[in-house]
Amino acid sequence: MKQIIGIDLGGTTIKGGLIEGQNLIKEEVADTRAPEGGEVTLTVLKDIIRKLKTDKIHAIGIGVPSVVDRTQGIVYHVQNIKDWNEVHLKQLLEKEFNIPVHIDNDANCFAKGERIYGLGRDFENFVGITLGTGVGGGIIQKGNLLSDANCGSGEFGEMPYLDGILEQYCGSFFFTNNYGTTGYEVARKVGQNDKKALEIMHEYGKHIAVLVKMIVLTVDPQAIIFGGAIAKSLPLFKESMYEHLNDFPYPNSIKNLKILGSELNHPGILGAAALCY
Repeated sequence: MKQIIGIDLGGTTIKGGLIEGQNLIKEEVADTRAPEGGEVTLTVLKDIIRKLKTDKIHAIGIGVPSVVDRTQGIVYHVQNIKDWNEVHLKQLLEKEFNIPVHIDNDANCFAKGERIYGLGRDFENFVGITLGTGVGGGIIQKGNLLSDANCGSGEFGEMPYLDGILEQYCGSFFFTNNYGTTGYEVARKVGQNDKKALEIMHEYGKHIAVLVKMIVLTVDPQAIIFGGAIAKSLPLFKESMYEHLNDFPYPNSIKNLKILGSELNHPGILGAAALCY
C-alpha cells in the first residue's frame, strides 16, 4: 500500500507522520528551533522527513502557519520562525528527496483533513474552523479546497468585530485578555458548576454565533466543523451559540446547518497528508 508523509510545521514544534491508508503508523516530533530559523529549521524538517521516508512514499504534504503560493510551493512570512519570509519549500524538498511535495496553510489543511479522514467525508460543502490561539478557516466546495487567488480565503478570524477582530473574541485571547485565564481552566470550572465560568462560556458562545453568521452569509455551507483546543469545549458553549443564532435573518440556513466538533486525532499531520489526495 502506498504511503504519505504529513508534516505539521508549527512555530514551536514540527510534527511528522507516516500515513498508510487511513492510519498513522509512525510519528516524529522535533523542536522547530524557530529563533534560529532559516537553514536550521529547514534542516530539522529534512531530518524528520528522512526518519519517516520509506520506499513506498509517493507524496509529502506540509501544513504551515502562513500564506502559501500553492502552485509553486513558496511559503511567505511564516509567523514566529526567523527568516522564513520567502522559502521555496516545494522546490527545495523535491530536489532533496525526489518526491512530490504539496504545501498549504494549516487551516486549509485542517479542512482538507476533515474531508479525507474525518467528519467532512459526509459533506461536499463545508467550512473547517480551528479555534486555538488564533482562528483559522478552510473552505471546502464541491469536495475540494476553494480555489482562491492568494491562499487567503476562510480567514474569518480577521474580520472586524466590536473594537478589534473576531479572532480576539473567538480564540484564546478572549479568555486571557478579558478574564486572565485560559479556555481550559474555564471549561474545568464549568465542570464544577462554577457560576462565573458558566457566564464566561455563555458569553463566548455569543461571539461564536457571530462567527457562524459571517460564515453562513459568506459561503452558506452544509456544515461547520470546529477543531483546535477550544473546540473540545463545544458542548459547553453550543447552547449559548444557538441562542444567539435565533435572530439570523434566514432561519432555514441555521436549521439545515450542521455544527460539529472534529473527532480527528493528529489533525495537523492528517490534514497535511490530505493535501496529497
